[in-house]
Amino acid sequence: MINVLEYLENTINNIADPEKKAFVGDDGALSFKQLHTAALSCGSYIAEQNIKRKPIVVHMKKSPEMIAAFLGVVYSGNYYVPLDNEIPAFRIQMILETVNPELIICDETTARPTQASIGDGAPAAPQTTTIDFNQAKAHKIDEQKLQKVRKTAIDTDPLYVVFTSGSTGRPKGVVASHRSVIDYIENLTEVLKTDENTVFGNQSPLYLDACLKEIYPTLKHGATTHIIPQQLFMFPIKLIEYITENKINTVCWVASAFSLVSGLGALEKSLPYTLKTIAFGSEVFPIKHYNNWRTKLPEARFVHLYGPTEATGMSTYYIANSPYAEDESIPIGYPFKNTEIVLLGEDGKTASDGNSGEICIRGAGLSLGYFADEEKTRAAFIQNPLSEFPDIIYKTGDLGRKGKNGELYYISRKDHQIKHMGYRIELAEIELMAARHEKISLACAVFDDTESRIILYYMGKEFKKSEVKAHLKKNLPRYMLPHAIYELEEIPRTPGGKLDRVKLLEMHREH
Repeated sequence: MINVLEYLENTINNIADPEKKAFVGDDGALSFKQLHTAALSCGSYIAEQNIKRKPIVVHMKKSPEMIAAFLGVVYSGNYYVPLDNEIPAFRIQMILETVNPELIICDETTARPTQASIGDGAPAAPQTTTIDFNQAKAHKIDEQKLQKVRKTAIDTDPLYVVFTSGSTGRPKGVVASHRSVIDYIENLTEVLKTDENTVFGNQSPLYLDACLKEIYPTLKHGATTHIIPQQLFMFPIKLIEYITENKINTVCWVASAFSLVSGLGALEKSLPYTLKTIAFGSEVFPIKHYNNWRTKLPEARFVHLYGPTEATGMSTYYIANSPYAEDESIPIGYPFKNTEIVLLGEDGKTASDGNSGEICIRGAGLSLGYFADEEKTRAAFIQNPLSEFPDIIYKTGDLGRKGKNGELYYISRKDHQIKHMGYRIELAEIELMAARHEKISLACAVFDDTESRIILYYMGKEFKKSEVKAHLKKNLPRYMLPHAIYELEEIPRTPGGKLDRVKLLEMHREH
């Protein structure tokens, strides 16, 4: 395969019912036939503008139509930059300033803010134009022009740019190619055992690479994806009802989403019994919550996935179908096919058996680097120091170690490892110890380096701060004890569903 569009085209040619629903959202659904037609029309419109191999911004609400717009951009020979109406205006302006797009596709919910972003004094290119997606999908399909575009396409062409947080405060744009996405999807679908009967329940925003786990397997197999309304994650019982009513059998969520459902006692009241495959990652899954899910759904497959955006989604997997003790951690497992994990010690050599090292990734799944940022790309995508030939590896910034059977374990982020009072401390260890208490549903630790203070936030049921402190004092050395403890009804999250450590640190400094 050269182009991800082959997934959709093969399905259209082979599916028994082209009117089968591909993507289902709040405001409606698109069948495979409707998706294909809309993408061809949108692609024809863009190709007519003589824009080629350029970033096209898709600024729309989270919906099936947004996915059709992505594919339309790809048909035109360009690559998409996804944004939606939940992203703060200031962040959108920084992204537009970086990509300098010639075209922005919007909808009725984003048209006004899009115009504001490219108005007087805004950072978009002077030649930037906008178009409503409904207008683009009504354009006449030009098969000849699209075929001409396709003839010059190669698998290393960019497919998308997704923006992640940057250490300087400016978002970093990660550029993935068709080759890296195809490599990822072929591996992922084999591990998850997806097919035409798979019904996904999407949790992640469409402007993050996490949504690849639903979008492209759906196109590959002729499966179905339900875009779960975000507000349901605040009401776990209703979320479970949504899953069962729509017969969702496969979910790929951040670990804290599962912890929230379990921690609020929803599994004691209702069960998402239709789930057969439960994939989790992006954060450490507290063992008590994992064990609770596994006990309630013993027939389901539990798959631990690990990988950074810079490696196009996920790079390792582990089938976790056994219980774990509270002091154990679930391995992140083994690399996908065509992927190698290298553990580098501080001396730049392979970490010895049993010792930790920085997780580095090599293989076809690596992205192309950071958009318009050669310096950051060279710092993160480096020559493999263990190779005598040109060989690029990505330094994840994660610490890992290998177990006795060669399975990989995640330890922590290098930047979550702090030095306090002369000791090296993993904040994850504090979080996991707090979350082991039955009355704490979720915990997150941050470090205020301006005051050299450890702060712990937790969600608990009738659990006083003094009790939390006593629990930690009993189980952690004195130098690891938090200096401040706060109870929250809800711990804030990033748009991708991860715990928002930056926001928590800001909240502490405002106290």
